[in-house]
Amino acid sequence: MRGRLLWFVGDPHEIGDAAHRYVEDGLLVIENGLIQSAGEAKALLPTLPAGAPVTDHRPHLIMPGFIDAHIHMPQTQVVASYGAQLMEWLNKYTFVEEQKLAQQGHAEKLSAFLLDELLASGTTTAAVYCSVHRQSAEAFFAESHRRNTRMIAGKVMMDRNAPPALTDTAESGYADSKELIARWHGKGRQLYAITPRFAVTSTPEQMAASQKLVAEHPDCFVQTHINENRAEIAFARELYPDAADYAGIYEDYGLLGKKSLLGHCIHMTEREWRAFAQHGAIAVFCPTSNLFLGSGLFDWQRARHEGVKVAVATDIGGGTSYSMLRTMAEAYKILQLQGQSLSAFEALHAITRGNAAALGLDHFIGSFEPGREADVVVLDLAATRVMAHRLETVRDLAEELFVLVTLGDERNVAATYVAGERVEYPSFSGAA
Repeated sequence: MRGRLLWFVGDPHEIGDAAHRYVEDGLLVIENGLIQSAGEAKALLPTLPAGAPVTDHRPHLIMPGFIDAHIHMPQTQVVASYGAQLMEWLNKYTFVEEQKLAQQGHAEKLSAFLLDELLASGTTTAAVYCSVHRQSAEAFFAESHRRNTRMIAGKVMMDRNAPPALTDTAESGYADSKELIARWHGKGRQLYAITPRFAVTSTPEQMAASQKLVAEHPDCFVQTHINENRAEIAFARELYPDAADYAGIYEDYGLLGKKSLLGHCIHMTEREWRAFAQHGAIAVFCPTSNLFLGSGLFDWQRARHEGVKVAVATDIGGGTSYSMLRTMAEAYKILQLQGQSLSAFEALHAITRGNAAALGLDHFIGSFEPGREADVVVLDLAATRVMAHRLETVRDLAEELFVLVTLGDERNVAATYVAGERVEYPSFSGAA
């Protein structure tokens, strides 16, 4: 495909302009779902086989597909629920909606909706929380496998402090997870995440069962929550009084590791930052959710200083947008409030190669290096009147991209490709 190409080979925070590759009139060559080459169109066009199809996306920007490191499939109808902070929000809205996934066909409906919205927003990989019901993960994986998207997902495990209809047991959570891992982990492009929801909703027995799963399946991810809200932290410490701190709970059960994705990480102690760095755990920054639920401001500068890997996420349904562009616009504001900065290059790196590297998937996705999977988003930077008007005065690429990050959303997505194939998703023009 032909257009303006932008991808990253390093972290712009560390190496500046050397981190990105930009080709004004570029060609992305794809074969059998993989990137073959990326470079100047005038150099690559003569090398193509006779009759090779070339999709011309000029003047649009072509980037690797976006990656979302934390999102809840059962919460697509919880988005925009008024007036609560975390613990009340879970009990008043989230747990009510999640019980509906026991109904026949509901998990399938929400899975299809979520994947439609992700792809319409240019997101081609996500780390997904399903519900406590095994069928919710079955439904999500089946729909993702049908679409050939590279997704990480897991059945939530929780055996206390939730409605009875939403609890499993240490034994059933282990057995269900074990069966799902056997069925789905590594099937096509699907990957499994062992998912104890958070320490508050798991007994020590269930945490031990999660630890056993991690020991038996070290190639699986782990995903959970930590240090999102002051009341949550106090409750977790009350339930696990012998732990050094909140991170210590997960540490005690072997759940802090290089494949562990821990959502939020807002109210971290010095020891917790050190523990994350020591174990290689990933702090997942959820900007729109942290603002919407009044949870606090993530300190990205501190994470960098401590040597902690950071991934970025929408966290639907505490989050308020499926768009990683909108997510990074809010990340910029959160950092501004703390005297920190976020350039357009840093933001776009974060949602492509940055998230891929944090997840340990940068050998598969996140860039246009040869051999990577051809998950691609095509962006129309002048998709709205406001953006087209603003772009009339930009002076360079950095300023143009900052307009995209600040004002962009799903309306800018002209096309999304999964493993080299353009995907269709429903358009929406309002009620009939």
